[in-house]
Amino acid sequence: MPAATNKPELLATFDKDLAKLRKTLDGVDEEHASLSAPDDGTTIKGVVAHRTHWMSMFHQWYEDGVAGREVHVPAKGYKWNQLKEYNAPLYAKGNAMDWDNLRSEFDVACDTLRAFIAEHDEGDLYKAAAHAWTGKWTLGRFAEASGPSHFRSANTYIRKVLRAASTT
Repeated sequence: MPAATNKPELLATFDKDLAKLRKTLDGVDEEHASLSAPDDGTTIKGVVAHRTHWMSMFHQWYEDGVAGREVHVPAKGYKWNQLKEYNAPLYAKGNAMDWDNLRSEFDVACDTLRAFIAEHDEGDLYKAAAHAWTGKWTLGRFAEASGPSHFRSANTYIRKVLRAASTT
Protein backbone atom coordinates (compact mmCIF):
# COMPACT_ATOMS: atom_id res chain seq x y z
CA MET A 1 0.00 0.00 0.00
CA PRO A 2 1.50 3.37 -0.97
CA ALA A 3 2.11 5.86 1.81
CA ALA A 4 -0.30 8.73 2.32
CA THR A 5 0.87 11.99 0.76
CA ASN A 6 -1.46 14.43 2.52
CA LYS A 7 -3.36 14.88 5.74
CA PRO A 8 -6.80 13.70 4.52
CA GLU A 9 -5.24 10.49 3.13
CA LEU A 10 -3.34 9.94 6.38
CA LEU A 11 -6.46 10.37 8.51
CA ALA A 12 -8.49 8.08 6.23
CA THR A 13 -5.76 5.43 6.31
CA PHE A 14 -5.43 5.77 10.08
CA ASP A 15 -9.17 5.32 10.63
CA LYS A 16 -9.53 2.43 8.20
CA ASP A 17 -6.55 0.43 9.47
CA LEU A 18 -7.31 1.07 13.13
CA ALA A 19 -10.94 0.00 12.67
CA LYS A 20 -9.80 -3.30 11.16
CA LEU A 21 -7.34 -3.91 13.97
CA ARG A 22 -9.83 -2.99 16.69
CA LYS A 23 -12.39 -5.35 15.16
CA THR A 24 -9.82 -8.16 15.36
CA LEU A 25 -8.79 -7.20 18.90
CA ASP A 26 -12.41 -7.13 20.06
CA GLY A 27 -12.47 -10.90 19.54
CA VAL A 28 -9.42 -11.45 21.75
CA ASP A 29 -9.80 -12.27 25.44
CA GLU A 30 -7.10 -12.59 28.13
CA GLU A 31 -6.47 -16.26 27.30
CA HIS A 32 -6.12 -15.69 23.56
CA ALA A 33 -4.01 -12.57 24.11
CA SER A 34 -1.21 -14.82 25.39
CA LEU A 35 -1.13 -16.92 22.22
CA SER A 36 1.58 -16.70 19.58
CA ALA A 37 2.02 -18.06 16.07
CA PRO A 38 3.52 -21.55 15.76
CA ASP A 39 6.61 -20.13 14.02
CA ASP A 40 7.05 -17.06 16.26
CA GLY A 41 7.01 -16.66 20.02
CA THR A 42 5.59 -13.15 19.91
CA THR A 43 2.24 -13.07 21.68
CA ILE A 44 -0.74 -10.94 20.80
CA LYS A 45 -0.09 -9.01 24.02
CA GLY A 46 3.49 -8.43 22.93
CA VAL A 47 2.39 -7.11 19.56
CA VAL A 48 -0.07 -4.68 21.12
CA ALA A 49 2.51 -3.51 23.69
CA HIS A 50 5.04 -2.97 20.89
CA ARG A 51 2.64 -0.92 18.79
CA THR A 52 1.65 1.16 21.83
CA HIS A 53 5.28 1.89 22.64
CA TRP A 54 6.18 2.94 19.10
CA MET A 55 3.32 5.42 18.98
CA SER A 56 4.67 7.01 22.14
CA MET A 57 8.16 7.06 20.62
CA PHE A 58 6.82 9.11 17.71
CA HIS A 59 5.62 11.76 20.16
CA GLN A 60 8.97 11.74 21.95
CA TRP A 61 10.84 12.25 18.68
CA TYR A 62 8.57 15.14 17.79
CA GLU A 63 8.78 16.77 21.23
CA ASP A 64 12.57 16.44 21.31
CA GLY A 65 12.83 17.95 17.83
CA VAL A 66 10.55 20.88 18.63
CA ALA A 67 12.46 21.53 21.87
CA GLY A 68 15.78 21.53 20.00
CA ARG A 69 17.01 18.43 21.79
CA GLU A 70 18.82 15.60 20.05
CA VAL A 71 16.35 13.18 18.49
CA HIS A 72 17.30 9.53 18.78
CA VAL A 73 15.73 7.62 15.90
CA PRO A 74 14.94 4.83 16.35
CA ALA A 75 16.13 4.97 20.00
CA LYS A 76 19.18 6.12 21.91
CA GLY A 77 21.97 3.60 21.42
CA TYR A 78 20.14 1.66 18.68
CA LYS A 79 20.29 1.57 14.90
CA TRP A 80 17.50 0.37 12.64
CA ASN A 81 19.23 -2.99 12.20
CA GLN A 82 19.11 -3.53 15.99
CA LEU A 83 15.36 -3.41 16.41
CA LYS A 84 15.08 -7.07 17.35
CA GLU A 85 17.18 -6.39 20.45
CA TYR A 86 15.32 -3.15 21.20
CA ASN A 87 11.87 -4.68 20.80
CA ALA A 88 12.45 -7.86 22.85
CA PRO A 89 11.82 -6.19 26.24
CA LEU A 90 8.71 -4.49 24.83
CA TYR A 91 7.22 -7.85 23.95
CA ALA A 92 8.16 -9.27 27.36
CA LYS A 93 6.59 -6.30 29.15
CA GLY A 94 3.42 -6.79 27.16
CA ASN A 95 3.30 -10.47 28.02
CA ALA A 96 3.25 -9.59 31.72
CA MET A 97 0.45 -7.04 31.43
CA ASP A 98 -3.24 -7.49 32.09
CA TRP A 99 -5.03 -7.62 28.73
CA ASP A 100 -7.68 -5.04 29.60
CA ASN A 101 -5.06 -2.57 30.83
CA LEU A 102 -2.93 -3.16 27.75
CA ARG A 103 -5.93 -2.58 25.47
CA SER A 104 -6.73 0.61 27.36
CA GLU A 105 -3.15 1.90 26.94
CA PHE A 106 -3.26 0.99 23.25
CA ASP A 107 -6.55 2.83 22.75
CA VAL A 108 -5.23 5.94 24.49
CA ALA A 109 -2.06 5.86 22.33
CA CYS A 110 -4.16 5.53 19.17
CA ASP A 111 -6.45 8.40 20.16
CA THR A 112 -3.44 10.56 21.03
CA LEU A 113 -1.71 9.91 17.71
CA ARG A 114 -4.89 10.55 15.74
CA ALA A 115 -5.47 13.81 17.60
CA PHE A 116 -1.86 14.82 16.86
CA ILE A 117 -2.39 14.25 13.15
CA ALA A 118 -5.73 16.09 13.15
CA GLU A 119 -4.23 19.08 15.01
CA HIS A 120 -1.27 19.57 12.67
CA ASP A 121 -1.56 21.34 9.37
CA GLU A 122 -0.69 19.97 5.98
CA GLY A 123 2.62 21.82 5.79
CA ASP A 124 3.81 20.55 9.15
CA LEU A 125 2.91 16.98 8.22
CA TYR A 126 4.00 16.86 4.59
CA LYS A 127 6.40 19.67 3.78
CA ALA A 128 9.83 18.24 2.97
CA ALA A 129 12.48 19.12 5.55
CA ALA A 130 9.93 20.72 7.90
CA HIS A 131 11.61 18.81 10.71
CA ALA A 132 15.35 18.17 10.60
CA TRP A 133 15.12 14.87 12.47
CA THR A 134 12.82 13.25 9.89
CA GLY A 135 15.52 13.21 7.20
CA LYS A 136 14.08 12.26 3.81
CA TRP A 137 10.73 11.32 5.33
CA THR A 138 8.01 13.79 6.26
CA LEU A 139 6.44 14.02 9.70
CA GLY A 140 3.27 12.54 8.21
CA ARG A 141 5.23 9.53 6.95
CA PHE A 142 6.67 8.98 10.43
CA ALA A 143 3.15 9.22 11.89
CA GLU A 144 1.93 6.66 9.36
CA ALA A 145 4.79 4.29 10.15
CA SER A 146 4.07 4.60 13.87
CA GLY A 147 0.31 4.12 13.45
CA PRO A 148 -1.44 2.73 10.36
CA SER A 149 1.52 0.71 9.05
CA HIS A 150 1.87 -0.89 12.46
CA PHE A 151 -1.89 -1.45 12.65
CA ARG A 152 -1.82 -3.38 9.36
CA SER A 153 1.08 -5.63 10.34
CA ALA A 154 -0.38 -6.22 13.82
CA ASN A 155 -3.75 -7.16 12.34
CA THR A 156 -2.13 -9.60 9.92
CA TYR A 157 -0.09 -11.25 12.68
CA ILE A 158 -2.95 -11.44 15.20
CA ARG A 159 -5.31 -12.95 12.64
CA LYS A 160 -2.61 -15.53 11.84
CA VAL A 161 -2.31 -16.40 15.54
CA LEU A 162 -6.08 -16.69 15.97
CA ARG A 163 -6.42 -18.86 12.84
CA ALA A 164 -3.68 -21.20 14.08
CA ALA A 165 -5.36 -21.43 17.49
CA SER A 166 -8.72 -22.31 15.96
CA THR A 167 -7.27 -25.22 13.99
CA THR A 168 -5.60 -26.88 16.98
